[in-house]
Amino acid sequence: MHLTLDLDSEVPIYQQIRDRIVEAIARGQAKEGDPLPSTRQLAADFGINFHTVNKAYDLLRRQGVIRINRKSGAVVRRDAGSGPPEAPFIDDWEERMRVLLAEATVHGMDREDVLRRCAAVLDGFGAQA
Repeated sequence: MHLTLDLDSEVPIYQQIRDRIVEAIARGQAKEGDPLPSTRQLAADFGINFHTVNKAYDLLRRQGVIRINRKSGAVVRRDAGSGPPEAPFIDDWEERMRVLLAEATVHGMDREDVLRRCAAVLDGFGAQA
């Protein structure tokens, strides 16, 4: 799995790490059971503090995407084939989606454009219609 971060972005680095890992899993670049790089290795690769990577991994753990074992490290817990989402995920996801759709509405995007763009993003992840 190859991650790209923008160290000059306004988006916090830990959030970028979290987002890029979720996107990699969605694209099939990492599957359930696959190990992730150690926090120290990923921090060294990007020249960032390992606590930043810890924060991203902890967020992924709390969201049920990865599991962390002291001996084996971080491992992908869920991928597209892991079955239906767990109950708390849906509520959180709908809240985040509500904000993104509100932003699109505020900026004048119409329904058809939003739906077309959503479909294109899903297609990029190999999602089935």
